[in-house]
Amino acid sequence: MFKRCAIFGLIILFVLVIFVRGNASAADASVANAELINKTDTTNNIDKIDSLVEEYQRETKCDNISVILYEQGNVTRYGNSDGLYQIGSMTKAFTGLAIQKLICEGLIDEDAAISGYIPGFEAYYESAKVDITVKNLLEQRSGYTNSEKDYPSATEGMTLAEWADGISGLGLSSKPGTEYAYSNVNYNLLGLIIENVSGMSYKDYMEQEILAPLGLSNTYVGVPANSDKIVEGTRLGYRRTFSFPIPVREATIPAGYFYSNVEDMGCWIEVWTEGLIESSDVPESLQEPLSKVKEKLQNEGDYYSGWELFADGVIGHSGGTPNYSSRVVFDDNKQIGVCVLSNLNVAASTDSLCNSIFDTVSGKTPSGLSTDIWTVFDKIFASVTAILLLLLVVVIVLKKKVVLITFDVIMIVLLALILILFPIIFGASMKAIVFTWAPWSLAGGLIILSLDIIVTTIRILMVKKYADHNKRGEGQASDDNS
Repeated sequence: MFKRCAIFGLIILFVLVIFVRGNASAADASVANAELINKTDTTNNIDKIDSLVEEYQRETKCDNISVILYEQGNVTRYGNSDGLYQIGSMTKAFTGLAIQKLICEGLIDEDAAISGYIPGFEAYYESAKVDITVKNLLEQRSGYTNSEKDYPSATEGMTLAEWADGISGLGLSSKPGTEYAYSNVNYNLLGLIIENVSGMSYKDYMEQEILAPLGLSNTYVGVPANSDKIVEGTRLGYRRTFSFPIPVREATIPAGYFYSNVEDMGCWIEVWTEGLIESSDVPESLQEPLSKVKEKLQNEGDYYSGWELFADGVIGHSGGTPNYSSRVVFDDNKQIGVCVLSNLNVAASTDSLCNSIFDTVSGKTPSGLSTDIWTVFDKIFASVTAILLLLLVVVIVLKKKVVLITFDVIMIVLLALILILFPIIFGASMKAIVFTWAPWSLAGGLIILSLDIIVTTIRILMVKKYADHNKRGEGQASDDNS
């Protein structure tokens, strides 16, 4: 018995050591990165922004973050300006600009049904066939949602056309044009429309007609060829980060899988803040598309062509993939912009960091950093794992059947609630939540919880068997005495 307790005690000690080292190493990384910050221009707000970046790294445990500030032509950089990050849904603005260019060239009518550009494509609402327009896709008002269960993403090796065939004919959550519902489906369909209308692959069109003319030589459609510059994506777990590479699927790129660095993101901000000025380097072929997007963003909350309008005329968009998060915001009237790129999926924290830096540069009081849901999950399930390991030791030495049964029932109910509620809450399969999106501590917690249930059940049977054996022994002794 002593040996078993000692073994499990060592297991608990090991987990706690990992937990503490994770906190310490992440904090050390934060300080190290802060010291390596590259300031190429002076600003009165440098110290405030330094503090925000350091706080972000302490809270999230992120080991790589790059920031660029654009202020009326002046640029300030933080972190690695050459490192390439996935920019997530910030990709949508590039796809949207390509669609605007084709609209301005008369090749696309945004009020036309997308079935005219994707032959055979159908959609239904309440069992009735309905038309989705290009404008519906641009405004995120098609009726599609981001539910993986209802509208599955493309699998590896699938083309945009093959994926669209699988989406065609599915029912919509609302009538097209009536309700806003953010969905990657919309911009992947726009990617296919670009292919069908231009006669080029999405990748070739974006590189030749959008990226090259704008001089964005460090922005890539999918995984870059010079992979040595890629900042490796990571995943949170037990208050530290782990390398987490995932494949980029071709048919998901238009909605969220460009790569770029802050150097190019600074140029991208300049395109949108100074693109319509006569002295701008933006090609004339793209000035009208830029103007059309800004004209459509009139009221706070408006969404169009990969951009959202916020208070005080600020325009921006966020990005998040399983192993990266990003955000860009700008005010074209003040010619101020900020972009943050991170190699960890903590979107809420990244958004609030970008917003706080923008507020600081704009002379406003920053709202402060937000804690991302996955950071909360990691803290909870790191603690849960430690508690469950301790409970495992208790269960092994415990001999009271009633207490064991109580523990077993509570743990079974807890496991059932997690398996039932999480897919409903997050709109994804439990497999995707555990192995793709959530911190590793969730997977670890579920494994230990399952192990606790198994061991507790075995202990209940053992205690019952021992009790039955004792009863038989007592009965036999009574018979012998008589």
